[in-house]
Amino acid sequence: MEKLQLGTEWDKTFPRSEQVEHKKVTFHNRYGVTLAADLYAPRGVDGPLPALAVSGPFGAVKEQSSGLYAQKMAEKGFLTIAFDPSFTGESGGFPRNVASPDINTEDFQAAVDFLSVQENVDPERIGIIGICGWGGMALNAAAIDPRIKATVASTMYDMTRVTAKGYFDAEDSEQARFEKRKALCAQRTEDYKNGSYARAGGVVDPLPADAPDFVKDYYAYYKTERGYHPRSLNSNDGWNVTSSLSFLNMPILQYSQEIRSAVLLIHGDKAHSCYFSRDAYAKLTGDNKELMLIPGAVHTDLYDNLDVIPFDKMAAFFNEYLK
Repeated sequence: MEKLQLGTEWDKTFPRSEQVEHKKVTFHNRYGVTLAADLYAPRGVDGPLPALAVSGPFGAVKEQSSGLYAQKMAEKGFLTIAFDPSFTGESGGFPRNVASPDINTEDFQAAVDFLSVQENVDPERIGIIGICGWGGMALNAAAIDPRIKATVASTMYDMTRVTAKGYFDAEDSEQARFEKRKALCAQRTEDYKNGSYARAGGVVDPLPADAPDFVKDYYAYYKTERGYHPRSLNSNDGWNVTSSLSFLNMPILQYSQEIRSAVLLIHGDKAHSCYFSRDAYAKLTGDNKELMLIPGAVHTDLYDNLDVIPFDKMAAFFNEYLK
């Protein structure tokens, strides 16, 4: 397995909590990629504890939103890990910043593998939290892995749907997808010829004058101090990402209606991708599923706005279903 060189300084975008203990850990997935994570444990609390694995948003790193979520949930009594996905941040794998619905789902399962064998974790009380694009990955993992007893998808975003159909399903036609495939595959030829990968991700910069409101929200978040981290693709125009054609052909929520464990979908009612959560919720079955819409909240409010993110609600949800 790849040996990672992890930083030792506190380089998060949020302040350190004195209520929890923190350390860096690594684990591996079944593709042989070594993943880096921050582990947060409630200080002075003996195990075995309920545990949570957290990741997201798409293109972000564990020093941002996922770490904030993990630390706050550790304050509420859970052992948590915030991990960098494969090929991202401090995690291993090459090429860098590649995305895959299969590998990224496996990343969540690998996090459950890791948590399941920790001495201070109850393996029957494991949940996951996915933020933004990783909300969809979290639901995909919950659909395949019954060890996951409860799932929160915060400001959920379906990367496969937006790739295949465009924003607000505006490109949902066979011809539009064909044109997209032609462009992506032509770029593959150029990339192979050049021996490098063209940039295909991150936040647009400079911001166009006619940019939609949700693009302005992303820009305001990632181009300011509250959203910036040097290892985040979204924050740093110098990073490249390889576009994944598999997102066109592999809808991640294909079997979400078969999730038997508890699911809580949290979304701002002003968020541009609110329809993803509504549609996902409509597919879920059983009486342990809930959709929580937060009045007035936009997409990025649920990244790090402590006045908006319902941590008490999440704690109550996990306490109920991770008994």
